[in-house]
Amino acid sequence: MKRALSILFTLAFVSVIASAQVGDPRHTVSIGVNGGMGTSRVSFIPTIKQTTSLGPTYGISIRHISERYFFLICGTQLECNIAGRGWTELIEDGSGNEYTRVANYIEIPFLAHLGFGREFRGVQGHINLGPQVSYLLNEKEIRGGGPWDISNRPNNVTEQYGKNIENKLDYGITASVGLELHTGVGNFGIEGRYYFGLGNIYGITKKDYFARCANSTISVRATYSFNILN
Repeated sequence: MKRALSILFTLAFVSVIASAQVGDPRHTVSIGVNGGMGTSRVSFIPTIKQTTSLGPTYGISIRHISERYFFLICGTQLECNIAGRGWTELIEDGSGNEYTRVANYIEIPFLAHLGFGREFRGVQGHINLGPQVSYLLNEKEIRGGGPWDISNRPNNVTEQYGKNIENKLDYGITASVGLELHTGVGNFGIEGRYYFGLGNIYGITKKDYFARCANSTISVRATYSFNILN
């Protein structure tokens, strides 16, 4: 826990440093929207075999560009997103059962933003990196595939069934790469993003069943933003 928090504080510090003025100063502020789809998993120990679980993601963002340092365009970005997470089990015990846990979160990433390319008109690439905190809004179990039979589950891992997520607050690290086309009517972009959870959805003390149960997601999203201050 302490190590995870140290990583988050370090990333937050890096995000702040990214906005410090050591190059040519800028004061560009933009707001935007994003939307797309993501795949999610939960890293369980003991292991639960999983397949692709899809969920939507959408939200709003505000970006502040504070300087240009040689070819790098530096700033920070704050977002508020809604994202579908969870997991879908790959059940191969002959029961024919199907199981998906859908979990919807509100996410708040605080990101260092590094851009490279055309600053105003043209194509610009970017990298975002920083800490993210999330809060569980709701969850739902989806069971199917005939009569429910858990007698032959691999490794006898059945603790997750009917068990609500205990830790609604989640935290981790997120990173993304993307391209934006800057035009006179706004900035149009596409981005790929990865989130690595440092928290666990259930308790992981010695008395608990799971030793690890952390979220991870990969998402692709389209973005649109426009400058409100240059």
